[in-house]
Amino acid sequence: MLDIKNLTRKFGGIVAVDDVTLKIEKGEIVGLIGPNGAGKTTLINLISGYYYPNEGKIFFNGKDITRERPFVRARMGIARTFQNPRLVGNMTALMNVLYAILGKEGGRITLHEASAEAMYYLDFFGLLKKRDVLAKDLPIYEMRLLELARALALKPKLLLIDEAMAGLNPAEAERVSSLISRIREEFDLTIVWVEHVLRILMRSVERVVAMHYGKIIADGRPEEVSKDKKVIEAYIGEEL
Repeated sequence: MLDIKNLTRKFGGIVAVDDVTLKIEKGEIVGLIGPNGAGKTTLINLISGYYYPNEGKIFFNGKDITRERPFVRARMGIARTFQNPRLVGNMTALMNVLYAILGKEGGRITLHEASAEAMYYLDFFGLLKKRDVLAKDLPIYEMRLLELARALALKPKLLLIDEAMAGLNPAEAERVSSLISRIREEFDLTIVWVEHVLRILMRSVERVVAMHYGKIIADGRPEEVSKDKKVIEAYIGEEL
């Protein structure tokens, strides 16, 4: 589904993503790990079109999307969440999901149909009772759920999740993990999931890709990657 070839992104003299080559197969749930500054979010930004690479190519379902704009990629089936929730704070929870649906469907759906669909996604994440609450007034846990609802409303084929557990307590993190697994099964999605809460991620994904200083240093099953010497060295002082 996703074929990344020799991708490089520089910011001045800093190489944030360094000659990365990676393939993601349809139906996979892949964990993307690495210490702070490893290049994980930059890679997600490149896949979603937030940044363009200095070098390399990105193919999605066989089509070169390297220079496609973010909204084009979204319509093709790539959706994402953000490390820091980027909701429209002065819009209600319902409107945040509704405008994503209308942006995806254009004139092919009525406002009534779009509203019903938006409420379905809110209900899926347990947010239906909060549909009239402004996004900025939601607690961080519900903000993260709303971002997932908005991303899912785009009916993606590939979902990019960037640190969905940041700022959550252990119980909330467990619930989010369960929801991500349920999303993958019920909506037949391919997922790339950036996460720092490794104890949960390692038992929630079937493949782990580790990055350090912009490069991929390990790629394999969770139990293999967690024992990799390069990964352990990158995480010295942190719990795997």
